[in-house]
Amino acid sequence: MEILCDEPVSPTGAYFTSSVISVSVIAVLETEFPIDDSQAMGLLNDVFIPINPRFSSVMVKDKKGVKHWKRVEVRLEDHINIPIFEEGKSPEYYQECFTQYLSKIALEQFPQSRPLWEIHIFKYPTSNSGGNLIFKLHHSLGDGFSLMGALLSCLQRADDPSVPLTFPALNRIKEVKTTPGFFGNLSTICYGMVNTLTDFGWSLLKSTFVEDDRSPIRSGADGVEFRPITITTLSFLLNQIKLLKSYLNVTINDVICGVIFMGIRMYMQEMSHDSRNAESTALVLLNTRNISGYKSVPQMVEPDAESPWGNQFAFLHVPVPELTGEDSSNPFSFVFKARDAIRSKRSSSAVILTGKLLDTMRKCRGPETTAAYIHSTLKNTSMTVSNLVGPVEQMALANQPIKGLYFMVTGVPQSLTITMMSYMGTLRVAVGTEDGHIQSHKFKSCVQKAFDIIFKETVTSDPVKSTA
Repeated sequence: MEILCDEPVSPTGAYFTSSVISVSVIAVLETEFPIDDSQAMGLLNDVFIPINPRFSSVMVKDKKGVKHWKRVEVRLEDHINIPIFEEGKSPEYYQECFTQYLSKIALEQFPQSRPLWEIHIFKYPTSNSGGNLIFKLHHSLGDGFSLMGALLSCLQRADDPSVPLTFPALNRIKEVKTTPGFFGNLSTICYGMVNTLTDFGWSLLKSTFVEDDRSPIRSGADGVEFRPITITTLSFLLNQIKLLKSYLNVTINDVICGVIFMGIRMYMQEMSHDSRNAESTALVLLNTRNISGYKSVPQMVEPDAESPWGNQFAFLHVPVPELTGEDSSNPFSFVFKARDAIRSKRSSSAVILTGKLLDTMRKCRGPETTAAYIHSTLKNTSMTVSNLVGPVEQMALANQPIKGLYFMVTGVPQSLTITMMSYMGTLRVAVGTEDGHIQSHKFKSCVQKAFDIIFKETVTSDPVKSTA
């Protein structure tokens, strides 16, 4: 039975379901104990599907070719997948099965005849968990912030379901404000204008004519988004990251990006010394909502919501700093390099101009042309980096404690995708790498080594700071 619905598909939703690009989000919930799937149907029908009408809708085109969401009856059995493997094997065996299974579903496309989401229940114990619950959702349903907010609304605190989940405060570095004179204001305005025009012009070139170098982290191959990927993860303690933040007087994001960028350069150097400093650009996803935390789903879907549902993000073109001789003696300088690069991009209004460009392109040339431009933006750069904030407390789904949580973006025309999410005092970094081009375990090892080096040189090498 079909139910009529006249909600238009957002411009970004139309781009991500075009003929040139199709992007999905995979969220993995690691359970502490083996999964009991007896309540799966009831939870999906009573809790998940009612979250948003898009979870029970398909995309259709009207007579003018404009895409709309149309409500349909959901056949839950079409959306639930439970893979079967040989019984009685070791957790290490099932870990390898799980890794291969993730790679398989990352490549699969959604049928357009049913709502664009699915659940996979991996019931076997792996090296990291008692079982894994995988949510795969198409990016047209919403961005990571919206989709994670939806998933979190299905979960409760493990210790007390009646108490809401809490999230880390987003503390920023406080800057000393002064009152500049006339020439100071004029200088600031001029610098902002020049910075904006320079960034916008560079972004335009990177999206059209100028590609990153082919390197150990970028194959540059056509159709790279259709090649198999391997998804691996590594974890860092937030308390250690906060120590680095405090000692270096930077933000947590500065620390994380500094570690990631240094790990990338170390991997490139190990794989090919000549290309260790190849031109490489990271597309850092920026949430454009002016908010400090997740909102409830009803708040997101309200008209003129402060934190609206949907795709509310933009890309920052951030050059990956080069690895120099100075970084060997002062490895924490890479954190400052990352901070300066990101701060420079944030201080300009190029993101706003890029948004206006995409909107004008859509109106004048249509969503397919705009989608091709976004595809080119992604393909010409080396990687995408995105992050989300998770709960402080342990969560549970139907009384099953969740041990770990991470996500990955798939279908992106790049060889490398990095995502980060905090949960229970740990930052989980997920790395999606192109099979046959990037050695996932070596890459992960280089990022871990970068963190260890920076932490050792910044914290443990200073006896005064380490005992403070």
